[in-house]
Amino acid sequence: MAINATVAAVTDRIAARSRELRDDYLNQMRDAAENQPTRSRLSCGNLAHGFAACDAGDKNTLRLMEAGNVAIVTAYNDMLSAHHPYADYPDQIKATLRAMGWTAQVAGGVPAMCDGVTQGQAGMELSLFSRDLIAQCTALSLSHQMFDAVLALGVCDKIVPGLLIGALSFGHLPTIFVPAGPMESGLPNKEKQRIRQLYAEGKVGREELLQAESDSYHSAGTCTFYGTANSNQVLLEALGLQLPGSSFVNPNNPLRQPLTAAAAEQVARITSLGQDYRPIGAIVDERAIVNAVVSLLASGGSTNHTIHLIAIARAAGLIINWDDFSELSAVVPLLAKVYPNGHADVNHFHAAGGTGCLFGQLVAAGLMHGDAKTVWGQSFADFASEPTLRDGRVSWQPSPAESLDSEVLASVAAPFSAEGGLNLISGNLGRGVVKLSAVAAEHRLVEAPALVIENQDDLAALFQSGELDRDVIVVARFQGPKALGMPELHKLTPLLGSLQDRGFKVALVTDGRMSGASGKVPAAIHLVPEAAAGGPLARVQSGDRLRLDAAAGTLEWLGDADEFARRAVAQSPQMGERGCGRELFALNRGAVGSAEQGASYLFGEQQ
Repeated sequence: MAINATVAAVTDRIAARSRELRDDYLNQMRDAAENQPTRSRLSCGNLAHGFAACDAGDKNTLRLMEAGNVAIVTAYNDMLSAHHPYADYPDQIKATLRAMGWTAQVAGGVPAMCDGVTQGQAGMELSLFSRDLIAQCTALSLSHQMFDAVLALGVCDKIVPGLLIGALSFGHLPTIFVPAGPMESGLPNKEKQRIRQLYAEGKVGREELLQAESDSYHSAGTCTFYGTANSNQVLLEALGLQLPGSSFVNPNNPLRQPLTAAAAEQVARITSLGQDYRPIGAIVDERAIVNAVVSLLASGGSTNHTIHLIAIARAAGLIINWDDFSELSAVVPLLAKVYPNGHADVNHFHAAGGTGCLFGQLVAAGLMHGDAKTVWGQSFADFASEPTLRDGRVSWQPSPAESLDSEVLASVAAPFSAEGGLNLISGNLGRGVVKLSAVAAEHRLVEAPALVIENQDDLAALFQSGELDRDVIVVARFQGPKALGMPELHKLTPLLGSLQDRGFKVALVTDGRMSGASGKVPAAIHLVPEAAAGGPLARVQSGDRLRLDAAAGTLEWLGDADEFARRAVAQSPQMGERGCGRELFALNRGAVGSAEQGASYLFGEQQ
C-alpha cells in the first residue's frame, strides 16, 4: 500500500530540514570507513596491545587479518534484573563467532542505572545524564578501532538510547542490539497499582507494599510493564537494529540463547568484509526514525522517547521535534493496551502477536516505511516475522496477520483509539507533551486552581493534611534538565490518582518527566522553556487558575496577561547540587539543551 500522506509529508520534512546536517554526518561516516586505521594498518605495538589477553586461537585469527573481529559493548551488572542475564552473553557470542572463523572482544562496559531503584531518591537526578555518559563510554569502547562490527548489550531506560547514540558516532560499523528479554509475569499490574494507592492513602503498611512490589519484580529480566525499557525494545525493532520478534522472549526460554547466536552470525554477514555491508549510519535515516515514532504512538509507549528519539536522530544527523510527533499522532491509531495503558503486560502483548503483528498491520496500512533499511531481511517489511526454534537453530515465520487477543493488540480497522497515545501541548505556559492512552476521556479537561511545589516530596504532607481534597492542578517546577537533571516524578502518581478516584478534577503540569509509567491522571510534562531557564512556570503562583485540555493540546494560565508578565521570576531553590555524586554533573546541567532538543549535553542547543 502507498505510504500515508501525512507520514510521507513528515518524513520529507525531516529530510529537508536535516539535509545539511545529514550530508555532513554521511560524509563523516564515509571518511571513517575509508580512512580508519584497520587492524592491518595498526602498528605492531598497537595490535599486540589489542590482542594481548586473547587465547592462542583468537590471537592467531587476529594476527592473520583474514577474518572479522566484533566489538561487544555491554551494560551488564548483576544488580539490575534486566541486565543480569547478560553475564554469559560474551562467551556465547565468542563461541558462535569462533565457529565461523571470527573473533569477538568485550570492547567496553557502560554504566547501567535503574530508575526503579533510584525513583524518588537523589540518584534519580543523574538518570537522564547517564544517557549521554553511556554514549561517550560507547565511543571510548570503540575508539581502539580494532573492530568490524558491534553487538550492543543493553535493555533499559537511558542505556539503549546511550548505546545507540554512541554507536552512531561510529556510523560506518554495522551494529545489532541483542536483547535479554522480560521476566515472566508476576503480580498483575492492576493489583500492584491498587496496593500502591492504598499505601499512599495509609490503608496498608510498608510490609504489604514491599510484598506487592516483590511479587511484581521477582526475577531476572526486564520489568513487564510497558515503560521506557520495553518501549526501547519495540523502537529498536522498528529502527531495524534488532532481530525481528526477539525483544520479548523471556531469559529462560529455549529460544533466548539461539537468538543471541543468530545476532552474532548476522552481524558477521553484514560487515564491509562481505557483499552485504549495512553500516548503522545508513540504516538510521529519516524513514527509520519515522518508523520508530509511529511504533511508539501505535503501542502507547514511553513519553521519555519524545526526548530520546530527538537525541538519537540528532546523532544520525537528523532533526526532529514535537510537531513531528504530534502530526503523526493524528493519523496513527493506538493498537496496544499494555499496562499502564491497560491490564496486560508485555508477555501478553508478545503472545497476542507482538511486534511482528503490530508492524505488519502498520506497514500494510501505509503508516510505516516498509522499504526502510534493516540489519536483517531485505527491508523493514520483512520485520512482520517472529522467531521459532527448529533443530536447535532459529528460523523465522510470518507473524500472525491478525491479533490473537484483541483486548491487548487491536487492528488498524478497529483500533483502541483513532489517534496515537501522545499529544503536543502548547499555550502561554510553554510547550510540552501529554500521554493520553491511559487517561479516560472524562478526565482530559481540567480547569482548577494551581498548587505550586518545587520538591515532589512536599506533596505527601499536603495530601495527608487534606489540603488537596479539591479540584487542583499541581505545578511541579524546577524539575527540568538544567535545574535537577529532569528526574521522573512517580511519587506524585499514587497521590494524584487517589484524588481523581475521589471525584476531584486533577492534573499535573511540570518541566520534569513521568515516563512510560505515566498513568490515568492527565500530565503536561517536559514543559519548555523550563522554569530554571526563566520559563513561564517560574511566574505561576498557588491559587492561579489554569486550564489543561489534553485532548485539544492546550495549556493556559487564565488571568490578566499584563499582570502575569510583570511578576518576578521565581528563582530555583538550588536543589540537586551536592550528594550522591550530583556535584560531578554540574557541568552537564549547565550545558544541557532543552527537552524538545533531546535534553542532551552532547548537542546542547545546536538544533
